[in-house]
Amino acid sequence: MNTKILVVDDEKNICELLRLYLEKEGYTVIMAFNGLQAVELFKTEQPDMVLLDIMMPNMDGWEVCRLMRERSNLPIIMITAKGETFDKVMGLELGADDYIVKPYNMKEVIARVRAVLRRSVIEDSGVVNYDKLSVNITNYELKVDGIIIETPPRELELLYHLAKNPNRVYTRDQLLDEVWGFEYYGDSRTVDVHIKRLREKLENVSDQWSLKTVWGVGYKFELK
Repeated sequence: MNTKILVVDDEKNICELLRLYLEKEGYTVIMAFNGLQAVELFKTEQPDMVLLDIMMPNMDGWEVCRLMRERSNLPIIMITAKGETFDKVMGLELGADDYIVKPYNMKEVIARVRAVLRRSVIEDSGVVNYDKLSVNITNYELKVDGIIIETPPRELELLYHLAKNPNRVYTRDQLLDEVWGFEYYGDSRTVDVHIKRLREKLENVSDQWSLKTVWGVGYKFELK
């Protein structure tokens, strides 16, 4: 089945350039030129991934991301001309899986698309179970105290990676490399944001395990 990618940017020439390169790689591309159109195409076309610009008329990329994430866990890559940490963190906190800062190298875009898609369809029979916690990487399902918790793919992969290696300490760079799956161009705050979101879901669930910060080093899934 062809992978369908929704490209959203109010600059039509950028959309066309992305479409050209993505179609060369075998992807099917649909395009939206503002936020409202993006939301409509998201509903009607059911894309497999979204490349989403932030600064757009009518509805900005942050709001589009928020609306999409309420309905789906499909991979979202934010594309923005702004490189400030605030913008990157805002996108990640809203549930984006990755971000690319303009001007970007087209090979980097393709590499990130491939990596995010590979993570979203990863084949793994593993299920990690602990007290009141089940992480199923095959079905991309997180259960907390028997209740399914909606979790973006990147967050779930990070939790699975830590939980299947309990008490092992990972640096932020190791997690970026091993979970994100390629040389990541962002900063270590990316990991911090995802850990923070996971902690909000897992806080006070069990006294037998926890996501621990190892100060000056990184993180671990601690079994007590």
